[in-house]
Amino acid sequence: MANVAVIGAQWGDEGKGKIVDWLAERADVVVRFQGGHNAGHTLVVGEKVYKLSLLPSGIVRGTPSVIGNGVVLDPWALKAEVEKLRGQGVTITPDTLMVSDTCALILPFHRDLDSLREDASGAGKIGTTRRGIGPAYEDKVGRRAIRVCDLAHLDALGPQLDRLTAHHDALRAGFGEPPVDREALIAELREIAPFVLPFAKPTWRDLNALRARGRRILFEGAQGVLLDVDHGTYPFVTSSNTIAGTAAGGSGLGPSAVGFVLGIAKAYTTRVGSGPFPTELEDATGERLGERGHEFGTVTGRKRRCGWFDAVLVRQSAAVGGITGIALTKIDVLDGFDEVRICTGYSLRGETLDYYPAHAADQADVVPIYETMPGWQETTAGARSWADLPAQAIKYIRRIEELIRCPVALVSTSPEREDTILVRDPFAD
Repeated sequence: MANVAVIGAQWGDEGKGKIVDWLAERADVVVRFQGGHNAGHTLVVGEKVYKLSLLPSGIVRGTPSVIGNGVVLDPWALKAEVEKLRGQGVTITPDTLMVSDTCALILPFHRDLDSLREDASGAGKIGTTRRGIGPAYEDKVGRRAIRVCDLAHLDALGPQLDRLTAHHDALRAGFGEPPVDREALIAELREIAPFVLPFAKPTWRDLNALRARGRRILFEGAQGVLLDVDHGTYPFVTSSNTIAGTAAGGSGLGPSAVGFVLGIAKAYTTRVGSGPFPTELEDATGERLGERGHEFGTVTGRKRRCGWFDAVLVRQSAAVGGITGIALTKIDVLDGFDEVRICTGYSLRGETLDYYPAHAADQADVVPIYETMPGWQETTAGARSWADLPAQAIKYIRRIEELIRCPVALVSTSPEREDTILVRDPFAD
């Protein structure tokens, strides 16, 4: 049986939470391998709605869950999310949740810096969630981060704090802010450490042991390929690699462990925040997609921009993300449209492109080339087999497969857990 990595194939918000939750029933462990609490995964289970940002989506089912070393961890956000889910009846203990002891921490001054930079950027704003994820990754790469394992050795933190505050105090001075209050920081870390440390483990060891015993591992990515710091719409991207290859480095397992890569894509396209969006619809059709799809960010609450399905971008995501199959979500949002459109290419200053160009100016200037298909008036909501889908909806899905050069493995027809059509079992490959 294969392990499975789940990644977003668009700009995030594709419905990864539901798909991971659905797959988690057949997994032995779920691993988050990158990002931070800027992710937003919504799970609908019967009458209950669970909103996750940092915790792996498998936690709701009780599937053992791991926050891998590739994640940057806000310990206060972790505590708040655990307590919120416990209040909803979810059992979370060190037996069901493990946190890599090498995760870099997001600290209060990371959040400060994130906001200060964004506010000072004027027209250069990139739409950050202001949660400190970018500055925390910068400190990790700059070898000055405080990590989860440091919470057990706070008395020895002096040299690390020297490196860290030398960097941040200079930045803060440039914004007219006072230096980092080291004593207050240590006091906050001492207070939160007893909550975090029981979950802390060398998770690479436990995951490798599970793999050796043939257990099924489900890797859960955050954001989407188009927000990847290398392959996304730079600079309007996140601060980590979101492609499936990151699952290996961000979990402590080798690349051969990843197995089937399931890319999640909506049957249309959305984006939160700033950045180019070729198929964006700033008209009644875009409003209709947003209203029917309830398109508001789980983390930020911001209204998502909406547009037609962009096959060029998803094809590119499938190629650079190593995607084996697609889970197509929210097909029911398209019910009732007289016609639906798919972007099949771009026109850029008289030239036809079959890829999305790298430079921001070119990205802003591309004009989508559309293919129009008849819509369907019947409902797809709640369908659980191909036989339940209207013929034209099936034709739309098949055309998407042709254009993105990747098969559809799952189709999601509502936010409900069981409203899912299984076309190809990722764990069986």
